[in-house]
Amino acid sequence: MTISKAKPLSFSTTIRNPERIPNFLRCILPYEGKNLTSGIIYNVVKSLIREKEYSPMIIQRTPELRAIAENDDAVFTDAQLDWIITNSPQKHKEAGFEYGWDSRFDTWYKMIKEFGFIKYAMGEPIIVTQTGHMLVDAYLEEPSNEKKVQLIFLNALMKYQTNNPLRRTLNENAPLPLLLNVIKYLHEDPEENNAGLARHELPILICWRNNNAYAAYKYIKAIRAQCGFMCSEEFIYEHCLSILESTNRTYFKMDKICHESVDEYIRKMRMSGLLSLRGNGRFLDINTFEKAIADYVAQNYTEYPKFDSENDYIDYMGTIDKTILQIEDKNHVDYKDVRKNTLYKYAADNSKDFIIQELLNVCSKKESKDQVLRYINAPTRLEFLTSVALVQHFEGLDVNPNYSVDDEGLPVFTASGGVADIECYDDDCDSYYEVSLMCNRTDQVNNEIIPIGRHLKEIKQAKRKDAFAVFVAPTIHTDTVEATEWQKMKYGIDIVALDIHKFIDKIGKFRKASQFKA
Repeated sequence: MTISKAKPLSFSTTIRNPERIPNFLRCILPYEGKNLTSGIIYNVVKSLIREKEYSPMIIQRTPELRAIAENDDAVFTDAQLDWIITNSPQKHKEAGFEYGWDSRFDTWYKMIKEFGFIKYAMGEPIIVTQTGHMLVDAYLEEPSNEKKVQLIFLNALMKYQTNNPLRRTLNENAPLPLLLNVIKYLHEDPEENNAGLARHELPILICWRNNNAYAAYKYIKAIRAQCGFMCSEEFIYEHCLSILESTNRTYFKMDKICHESVDEYIRKMRMSGLLSLRGNGRFLDINTFEKAIADYVAQNYTEYPKFDSENDYIDYMGTIDKTILQIEDKNHVDYKDVRKNTLYKYAADNSKDFIIQELLNVCSKKESKDQVLRYINAPTRLEFLTSVALVQHFEGLDVNPNYSVDDEGLPVFTASGGVADIECYDDDCDSYYEVSLMCNRTDQVNNEIIPIGRHLKEIKQAKRKDAFAVFVAPTIHTDTVEATEWQKMKYGIDIVALDIHKFIDKIGKFRKASQFKA
């Protein structure tokens, strides 16, 4: 029998980006209600590789397969998928699952299970919960309902418990309510800086043993009294080992506690929509735009029911608290000013070369090292960076992005449907920008060019005729260019489709946005 011990909070990094979770659920949905077997796991693995959600190393080592993986329109055949799986043995073992692919499956889905989106065990029925279905449905909306997705993740995070039945740990708290309560105590303390928790202080909460937020606040206050905000990683690390009552520096590595775990902690906590980054990423604080929901979570989930049964815990996690949906509806915030002010300030504070490199990074699926950008998901980051680039390169252009923001004006999710991603106004024309990381024909033509054309026709009917649109993606499908030409021929509207390299080249040469149409 495994003896539980105190452990730092550790979210799985197997599915680092939350936008991948709906696709993992979609791949298992066809088997809902069926008993989980190795055969079903094999089929789910095939689906995940086919959908390019998982790519074994052998794909990169095989030129023919690598070409398919890198082409969004190309698909693996069943024979190729069988060959990939057969030649990619998994050296992995999880409790309750056979060595190999069965255990790899559990590694993928365990965090999704802990968040209450799915229930499974070998030989038992696969159940996608209420919130699991809601998540998939919100993701499949056209365009995807990102605000609803965020609220579903909030529902999971506000209920999540470190000592849930799927884990073995002596730490016992609800991480999100604990974080909110500690920040509230700091805000109420006139001696403190009212900016929330410093990044280097987060390991304390990651290792905190209980749900006593006041004690955690006093502990952090004592550290600040001793060394302010200048304490070293080693200093914080020693405090973390003390909290964990351990001297095992091999098992509890400093880099893991002070860096990797902090990155995942910030990424997961911000999925709730309740936290803002301040001071260029140095502080984590409550997003005042969502104060009503943050207060509700702190008041109603600081004390929580405890479970011995996995099934009971997942049932609790997998039901939606409808109150958070109602609070969101009652507290709509008009944040156009803070969004625009932050955009223009970010454009002034950062070099053109830096923004261009970050555009290339996000379009090539490279992780940003920037302490703010790295916590903005890729599609939203692309909208933000494109907006910044337009501000930097076209003097006098009035740039108005439509992504949603926190109280710092930083993006939290992409523009909603029915509006352009970015609306720009100049003295000689209006221009509308749509950006996407999708490179396949269906997404670009059906989900981008056709809606852009429809929107542009409406704009031209209601406003001046001299308006055009620009579509930007990592690569542009040849059918996408033909679709823009067809829109021009049939409706007389101008849509310019540019891959990211051409877009960067043109903004470096043009003096006016209207030159995109020339």
